[in-house]
Amino acid sequence: MTLQMDLPTSTADQYPTRKSTEPALLYRKDPTVWGSGDGPFTSDELKGYDGRGYTQVESLVNADEVKAYRAELERLSSDRKLRSDERVIVEPTSDEVRSVFEVHKISKVFSDLVNDPRLVERARQILGSDVYVHQSRVNYKPGFGGGSFYWHSDFETWHAEDGMPRMRSVSFSVALTDNHTHNGALMIMPGSHRTFVSCVGETPEDHYRSSLKSQHVGTPDQQSLTYLADQHGIDVLTGAAGGVTVFDSNCMHGSGGNITPYPRSNVFIVFNSVENACEKPFSAPSPRPEFLSARDFTPAGR
Repeated sequence: MTLQMDLPTSTADQYPTRKSTEPALLYRKDPTVWGSGDGPFTSDELKGYDGRGYTQVESLVNADEVKAYRAELERLSSDRKLRSDERVIVEPTSDEVRSVFEVHKISKVFSDLVNDPRLVERARQILGSDVYVHQSRVNYKPGFGGGSFYWHSDFETWHAEDGMPRMRSVSFSVALTDNHTHNGALMIMPGSHRTFVSCVGETPEDHYRSSLKSQHVGTPDQQSLTYLADQHGIDVLTGAAGGVTVFDSNCMHGSGGNITPYPRSNVFIVFNSVENACEKPFSAPSPRPEFLSARDFTPAGR
């Protein structure tokens, strides 16, 4: 493993990954906050986001909205017709729904949410431009069997397989259930967003079909993970339903399985800058399907 290798700024691929037999840790070449600071986040909140790579907003959506989102979540998970849709992913060891992708195109309820000014204006403030929805999904993580999500940087996949050029995207996780330390809460290494983990292993054709259930290519090596954890520690992000976690695309994060009776469900929305629209994949034979990587760059909230 190469530690903190720098690259010339003229290199076309600023974040090479899946191209070497050895993993490497690369310096981040992009700002975390691209905007001027004007918007719903306070200067202190933006400063915290810039330093940690994430921030949390309590009660961004109210109890009635949470109730409506949960009802829609239940409707989608019980719709047998949707089970044959490629956008619906089930747990690898059961028939339980794991995720439903492109949920803003399946559901009017969630379409309204991805265009909600409370989210869109915060994304614009961080990214310094209009934004579009790169990806949306609902994650269920049911009680007694919700699977884990191994440590990863979202940007590594979006760069390698979707062709996202720079680290100019942000994720919003809207909690639909209470997040406890014991029901598979999100874990983040604060400050890890400043280091890019270049992974090993070539991307197979149609890799997404297997990776959505259990990813192996594009996952960081244990030595890199240990180094980042030693440097930054691990934050376990808990909070009540209705809260939102906002985190940078390159944060190293993951979550454990849920063996408690209490589900941990959330709506996950990725906003990308319209000035950072996806191109040809940097380390994959072909782009992933549009339900995973939107090619419609129409600004959200317009």
